[in-house]
Amino acid sequence: MHQIHVSLFAERCADFRVTPLQYSLLSLLRQLGQADQTTIAEAVALDRTTTTGALKRLAARGLVDRATSPTDRRAQICRLTAAGEALHGAMEAAAREAHARTVEALSEADQAHLIRLLRQVVAAHDDRMGEADLG
Repeated sequence: MHQIHVSLFAERCADFRVTPLQYSLLSLLRQLGQADQTTIAEAVALDRTTTTGALKRLAARGLVDRATSPTDRRAQICRLTAAGEALHGAMEAAAREAHARTVEALSEADQAHLIRLLRQVVAAHDDRMGEADLG
């Protein structure tokens, strides 16, 4: 299912040069306004190293601003730039279409049931979040 979604996302969002992970980070920052990299990693259920790498790539493109936290010199505070906001807005419909196409073979009731089951699986493995972090 993951591979199907990545393929659909790539088809619809190729022009934006953003991976599904990067889109998730842009979406989260749009929702939160700003957050430190550890909070972001936990919110997207990835290790800090992977998350930091993706944020650095977004920052290199001018889509995310990363700055040292004034209260904790070890922490990087991230926020969307105006270019990041614009890109997210421009690609949101295409990304949503990829999400919808991933599960379009299911009825609305089955889609809701799938989401409930996936949340149950994720909750059962909550203790594993960030486990792969070697940093």
